[in-house]
Amino acid sequence: MIAPEGAAGDRLLAILEPLRRWRAQQQGAPTRCYRVPPGLEGPQAVRWKNTVLRDESIPEQEWPRYLLVLGDLDQVSLELQQALGSDVFVGRLAFREEQQLAAYVDKVLRWERAPSPESQARSLFFTAHDGTAATQVGYHQLVLPSLQACRARQQKGDFHADIHEVGGPEDWSPQELLEQAAAARPGVLLSVSHGLGAPRQGWSSATEQQSLQGAMCLGPGEHLRAADVASRPFLPGGLWVYLACFGGGTPHHSPYFHWLRRLQESGARIGRPEAVLASLPRAGQPPFIAALPQAALANPNGPLALVAHVDLAWSYGFSDVDTTSSRGRPSRFLGLLRELVEGRRVGVGLSTLLRFASEANLELTMMEDRDATELAAGRSAARDSARRGHLWMMRQDVSGYVLLGDPAVRLPLTPAVARDATPSLPEVSALLGLPAPALAPASSPFPLGPGVQAMEEAVVEMMTGAEAPRAIATRLGVSLAELRHWERVFRDAGRAALASLSRSGG
Repeated sequence: MIAPEGAAGDRLLAILEPLRRWRAQQQGAPTRCYRVPPGLEGPQAVRWKNTVLRDESIPEQEWPRYLLVLGDLDQVSLELQQALGSDVFVGRLAFREEQQLAAYVDKVLRWERAPSPESQARSLFFTAHDGTAATQVGYHQLVLPSLQACRARQQKGDFHADIHEVGGPEDWSPQELLEQAAAARPGVLLSVSHGLGAPRQGWSSATEQQSLQGAMCLGPGEHLRAADVASRPFLPGGLWVYLACFGGGTPHHSPYFHWLRRLQESGARIGRPEAVLASLPRAGQPPFIAALPQAALANPNGPLALVAHVDLAWSYGFSDVDTTSSRGRPSRFLGLLRELVEGRRVGVGLSTLLRFASEANLELTMMEDRDATELAAGRSAARDSARRGHLWMMRQDVSGYVLLGDPAVRLPLTPAVARDATPSLPEVSALLGLPAPALAPASSPFPLGPGVQAMEEAVVEMMTGAEAPRAIATRLGVSLAELRHWERVFRDAGRAALASLSRSGG
């Protein structure tokens, strides 16, 4: 856990104590607590990560992989959360009132100690079809292809969730969203909409801005606000991927502004760069986490975590944009959705999206190296300003998605357990495509072969989030589908064995 220094951090840690004890019990080791000052930005945040989190006096295997940040953006900086999220799983809990944090802790413990009897998740896809170009792009380049891809995978047995589109382009309604989200069965909601920004005359006060900015826009004059999700059932025990401007919160400055200026100078048609500054806090006012996710997380019948955007949300997160075209890249979010519906911890799921920011970093670094090489050889660097600007926008847009909630939570589903009989070694061998002796118990004269050991290690690494599934599959030279098949067989065999022990009283 990372808490702000001082009395405020002490109170937050005290409220979180029941969850801290629960996590320590689960992992069989004490939790670590770090205290940080406000304002750790840019290089300071990276330095803290490299010197404190990665303390060389502590064995590397004891460095934390899951980090829960406590406090709002003026207490623990957004930059620190983003710096940590490049290679560990980070979430944040920030509430206006301390009883909201206590309600969230109670909710997580309740769901984890008594999960839903359901064994399969729901996946909900919602677009606010308000007629604007932005939501049309979101629907056609993200929501619709995601629906189609999930249905295709479902038919192949490779997507284990019920799939529902909440209203189409012609028949959507806010009421249908509320009705679908009220179902008691845990699920994952992907929603695309505008997020409420500053009105033309500006916010009347910081309090008004913090209460309303980032609310889901549902058509002219209609919004889903914090009060609308504070008490009514809304994704109980579920997870929400909320794509909307300021849906997660508002930073104290925007990293987009100067890159938009450069794109404008290179001839790109991107509107007025100054417009990105209109909804930022005024001088002397703090950055903040939005009220809508706070209310949803504090709701006892609300979601366990949200993935939402801090700052303006752009189509760069799910599109490849250059000077001539815009191509949809729904796969950036499909990986996240699949991890969540399959029961992975939400922090692991978000990491599948954030890695695309690292890919942008790689291309930008290569462009800088190319330019430096040209200059060193006495040649002028052919700087592709437009491409560079678009890459920076994509990087900043993807990096703007943050996890609000405990990164260790997952959908609270009851695993499907084989009730007939424990599968025999030949049956499990057949599922894995291996000879029966390879799966014999340790006392057998037929020891485990190195191939099986590698498979087991790969499955464990994927289940614990130690390495991204695609990276594991690439390293082993197998398809991602094959790797996930190993995992399902591993889980089913383990559950069946435990069921057998339970029936025998062992």
